[in-house]
Amino acid sequence: MAKPANIKIRLTSSAGTGYFYVTKKNTKNTTEKLTMRKYDPIARRHVEFKEGKIK
Repeated sequence: MAKPANIKIRLTSSAGTGYFYVTKKNTKNTTEKLTMRKYDPIARRHVEFKEGKIK
C-alpha cells in the first residue's frame, strides 16, 4: 500500500505554554520542518510555532 502524501503534524508553541495547533503537511512538496508565526492565546501574543510529531 502506498504511503499518504499528506500527514498530520503538531505545531507546538516556542513560548513554552504547551499550546499547539494540529494541521496537515504535504510531505512530497515540503520536506523540511515547518515553522509558522501564529497566535498563542495563553501567552496572548504571536509566537513561533515549530513542527513536531503527533503522539
